[in-house]
Amino acid sequence: MFEKILLAVDGSEHSERACSVVGDLARTSDATVYVLHVHEAGLVAPVETTTEARHIVDHVLKQLDADGIEATGEAVAARSGDVAPMIVEAARSLGSDLIVMGTRGMSDFSGLLLGSIAHKVIHHAGCPVLVVR
Repeated sequence: MFEKILLAVDGSEHSERACSVVGDLARTSDATVYVLHVHEAGLVAPVETTTEARHIVDHVLKQLDADGIEATGEAVAARSGDVAPMIVEAARSLGSDLIVMGTRGMSDFSGLLLGSIAHKVIHHAGCPVLVVR
């Protein structure tokens, strides 16, 4: 079914739920998982440090490893507004069959107003996107 799954994480509760879903999907499909955390660099100072961002990825990798899922990952920095395009590009360059990510579950209207990252990924990805609430 799926061979390569890109799991986009941000350290939120919704991201944790997406991790659980990916574990089930990867186990069923015998897929490999690539964990990506794109953290926004603030205009004056980063929203989170590189160490904090890497910690988010390492935490997810440990969870997947404990479930017997083959996974690798990285944390990368992006300018504000570039998170969704970086997720889409990573999926393309990795040849991902599926992108999985969490969302806060706002309505479509609220998501459009706030520029939801998940909303942008859904509309620009070249593969299916599974959004977990």
